Amino acid sequence: MAPLPKKKRTHARQGNRWSHSQLRPVALTTCPQCRALKPPHLVCPNCGHYRGREVVVISRAESRQGG
Repeated sequence: MAPLPKKKRTHARQGNRWSHSQLRPVALTTCPQCRALKPPHLVCPNCGHYRGREVVVISRAESRQGG
């Protein structure tokens, strides 16, 4: 016979257990070069700049396609 819980877990205790698992909003900052939204601490996917330097060279055809 499998073990069973001795008491019912109430909705309040169940909610307290799940209180830390909510979805958090996506953090976005503006690129100082092209003013596009980008994730913080990452290279801008629009212009390829990071901390004032061009890190990734993005051709014109790629930037028009969005990738």
